[in-house]
Amino acid sequence: MYARPRTIEEATLAMSAAGALAIAGGTDVYPAHAGRAITRPLVDLSGIASLRGITETAQDFRFGAATSWSTIARAELPAAFDGLKAAAREVGSIQIQNRGTLAGNLCNASPAADGVPPLLALDARIEISARDGTRILPLSEFITGYRRTALQPGEIVSAVLVPKPAPQARSAFVKLGARRYLVISILMAAAVVERDAGGRIASAAVAVGAASPVAQRLPAFERALIGSGPAERPSSRLQPGHLEALSPIDDVRATAGYRLDAALAVIGEAVDHAAGAI
Repeated sequence: MYARPRTIEEATLAMSAAGALAIAGGTDVYPAHAGRAITRPLVDLSGIASLRGITETAQDFRFGAATSWSTIARAELPAAFDGLKAAAREVGSIQIQNRGTLAGNLCNASPAADGVPPLLALDARIEISARDGTRILPLSEFITGYRRTALQPGEIVSAVLVPKPAPQARSAFVKLGARRYLVISILMAAAVVERDAGGRIASAAVAVGAASPVAQRLPAFERALIGSGPAERPSSRLQPGHLEALSPIDDVRATAGYRLDAALAVIGEAVDHAAGAI
């Protein structure tokens, strides 16, 4: 079965078919089935106009689930989104950025998904639609493990909601790979930093990807950053103990030990950039 719905209601109805597989850009689905026929019912979401684009409400920025990475990279957004826009430019080639979608990157639930750390640092929430209504989950609860999400049969992601950041908030994204472009992350970090009127860090959010089954925040380090002054490099407050929650693995791209060593540099660089220290 192949369905190409025009509305979210039609999409959730089509997704009620047993084993239904949603597809939008296809940049993850098709490579995962290379050389094998897709035998599951296929629901093509690319024809639903309401799933695309970025809008602003009184409380949030709303990113339609099928918004492309190239759209995000070009969007006029507050400085707190600079890290997300930088990540958008790291998602494969320009052709992939033109086709790949925001929700597709999240639903694929790869530990190395470039979009996850900057959205975690922005306190993003995931809007999930089904035939009987919608529900909203924090991104930290949406991705439940390696290649696993909280989506239930018949549900689709309809939007990503990001609370409006403070005007003075700034962000950064740093990715480490085996080469500069077109590479899966060895490790990556995103940071959002807000300074007070005196130049001291008033709040900070730091997230790390490709160093555990699910990208995660570093709350102990975030707390340690509070009060860092304008003449101080925030990265100087980063200690190995702040990384205890990480559980990197050995794979073809790097060893676990290398990832932990690199994490100190990559996280520090992201925080210093977001804080305007470099």
